[in-house]
Amino acid sequence: MSTPPTPPHPTPPPEPRWDASRLSGERRFFAGPQSRLAELWWAIQVFVEFIRGFRALHFVGPCVTVFGSARFAEGHPYYTLTREVGAELAREGFIVMTGGGPGLMEAANRGARDAGGRSIGCNIQLPLEQQPNPYLDVWLEFRHFFVRKVMLVKYSYAFIVMPGGFGTLDEAFEAATLVQTGKIEEFPIVFMGTEFWAPIREQLYSQMVPAGTITQAEADRVLFTDSPQEAAAAIQQRALSRFGLRYGPRVRPRRRFWLFE
Repeated sequence: MSTPPTPPHPTPPPEPRWDASRLSGERRFFAGPQSRLAELWWAIQVFVEFIRGFRALHFVGPCVTVFGSARFAEGHPYYTLTREVGAELAREGFIVMTGGGPGLMEAANRGARDAGGRSIGCNIQLPLEQQPNPYLDVWLEFRHFFVRKVMLVKYSYAFIVMPGGFGTLDEAFEAATLVQTGKIEEFPIVFMGTEFWAPIREQLYSQMVPAGTITQAEADRVLFTDSPQEAAAAIQQRALSRFGLRYGPRVRPRRRFWLFE
């Protein structure tokens, strides 16, 4: 019995080619493969940005990161609430870390200043330039969102999510995913503004838990509250009991000559 002939391979359709030569920076990188030399140079720039962040933040102390919209100005109830949150965190001894910009980021840093605490901003370079707010003791500027997000997570023992938009949701659920997958410890995640976040809470408990995409325990890790005092107390209790933080004098940096410090 003869073997049937192998059918000819069909002619592949033409592949689309994206011309990224008109783009620059991150937009060009994410447009697809570039020359290997260009991608090596991009990786070196990212590495340098990471090192700069590590050097600047290594001795800052235990932080709590506050996420929130840049679009709520002074006088808005959420600005007032966020300012109170920043003050409560500072009273508990935490350094307040934000994205360093205006709006609710400014409010959190301002609240920390009100209470005599310290605050840090990790600002991002945007096409429409975002200026750092005036209430920062330490601030850094990043070109890459993902480097900035690593810094906001790496030095924090808790995350407070104020009302916000796409960026706030991205940051909040990335932190929740890192906790869920065990990439970071079970740091507290607090959503402030129960009316604003009511649809999110409903989605967690009425849709995602019944569907099995998250567990009841994972949903229960997220605290929804309108009380800055409750949020700060919950974070302080977890930080002392689970992560072994203790009150004491601030650790002073030890300079290393071999790190060019």
